[in-house]
Amino acid sequence: MTIAEHLESFLSQGIHRIGEIEIQTLPSGDFLLSHEADQAEASQEDHGGLEVHHGPEAARDLSTYAEDGTYRFTKGQVNLRRGWAMILSSILDLRLALDQFYPASVGLWIASQSGTLNVQNLRTKLERQTGMYRSARFISTEGAQELIKSICGPAHQCAKRILWQIDPETPLEDSEASRFNGISSGLPETEAIPLLCQEACNHFVSECRKVSKAEHDIKRAAQ
Repeated sequence: MTIAEHLESFLSQGIHRIGEIEIQTLPSGDFLLSHEADQAEASQEDHGGLEVHHGPEAARDLSTYAEDGTYRFTKGQVNLRRGWAMILSSILDLRLALDQFYPASVGLWIASQSGTLNVQNLRTKLERQTGMYRSARFISTEGAQELIKSICGPAHQCAKRILWQIDPETPLEDSEASRFNGISSGLPETEAIPLLCQEACNHFVSECRKVSKAEHDIKRAAQ
């Protein structure tokens, strides 16, 4: 099955949410996307005065900046702007739009269900860093664990379920971030596609570099 065919199957089974996006199937067979908080307005005949887009092309721009104009450095942030509705005429267009809002998320969920998802632990990710980010690899395990608690999870605007560990022998410590299931709306897993984090994002790597440098400075000052 293609990703679009899997997506069509998910919808037939009652899935209607991914991240902050509500997916409605119209009587015409078209698909209607909106921010989850705007679904009532979007379903009205005139779409409740929302900004209406036809086709998936606008998804990239809609997902780039938050309501306050700040850049969304990861598409997994829970600050998708409201005020729009998107009408899509095919399952292929739906897949294209969702890939703009949440890149590869549908494919990642399919791979996770089939057991073929490649997860990269933090140490492996950090060992690959070069240049100014090479020093990120020296972050302590304790520093990495605390960093996860301080910048990951929906409390810190990240709506992804963390699948990776520090290394194969070191799981994440229990926290709101490590327990989060990737469904920010709180819907049951039978109604939503979770957002998955298969490896630490670039933002996390950048923060690792800062923590590593601070740890190094503390050690040097203590000598």
